Amino acid sequence: MHCPFCRHPDSRVVDSRTTDDGTAIRRRRQCPDCSRRFTTLENASLTVIKRSGVTEPFSRDKVIAGVRKACQGRPVTEDALAQLGQRVEEAVRATGSAELSTHDVGLAILGPLQELDLVAYLRFASVYRAFDSLEDFEAAIEELREVMPSARESAGDDGGGDNGAAVPVPAAATD
Repeated sequence: MHCPFCRHPDSRVVDSRTTDDGTAIRRRRQCPDCSRRFTTLENASLTVIKRSGVTEPFSRDKVIAGVRKACQGRPVTEDALAQLGQRVEEAVRATGSAELSTHDVGLAILGPLQELDLVAYLRFASVYRAFDSLEDFEAAIEELREVMPSARESAGDDGGGDNGAAVPVPAAATD
């Protein structure tokens, strides 16, 4: 690392710390020539390869903006969107790859979005998977129905939707 003051081609690391969110390393350095100190911030770059072949840096904000469109009119808070964005970024960084396709990013979004809101998940999936017929929607809904009973059982729900409450029976049904 060149010293920004005297342009000496070397420096010594005095202290290293991760940033608050853990995505970067802050290093305090000292120049052996002029003895002045300076700080560097090191980020691991993550590049997304679009369908057209163009590459651009990964943006958590773009992920949140895309999911926000799917969540329009749904009871989803900005905090929940921010957490989803962070989970997606952590997932794509955990792959260890410096370059990802938009397909990989989309897959990383689907899981957390399904947990957040099923309607928003279907909206996003319909665009991401390019649904072009009712059968595509029916298949996606059927997949969700297969997954949801197991989620209800783990939450202690029997899937009946009544949560143990008494359900009135019409008089005609008891005759």
